[in-house]
Amino acid sequence: MALELRTKYGQIDISNDVIAMIAGGAAVDCYGIVGMASKKQIKDGITEILRRENFTRGVIVRQEDDQVFIDMYIIVSYGTKISEVASNVQSKVKYTLDQTVGLSVDAVNIFVQGVRVTNP
Repeated sequence: MALELRTKYGQIDISNDVIAMIAGGAAVDCYGIVGMASKKQIKDGITEILRRENFTRGVIVRQEDDQVFIDMYIIVSYGTKISEVASNVQSKVKYTLDQTVGLSVDAVNIFVQGVRVTNP
């Protein structure tokens, strides 16, 4: 499924993978984010930090009727306030997608998959 935008010049189709890459890139720029996690945790509870080319494994873009929902799986830095980090990610992702793609996102759902101690 892809996002379809119509302009006076024609139609633009944007893949959900592209939207996921933009959302993941915006999220990892936020303070307190160590990285993106896979939406499918390994069975022993260890989560891997995804590289930039794999952000689509940690972001789900859902379209229902005329609404767009984004589910993000993140790993936060130890010692940060998780609710504030999640709120910042939600705001930044919504703003970035609106500015770059012109996409109005109805909800950005954050799933914290782990907490990591980062080296200073």
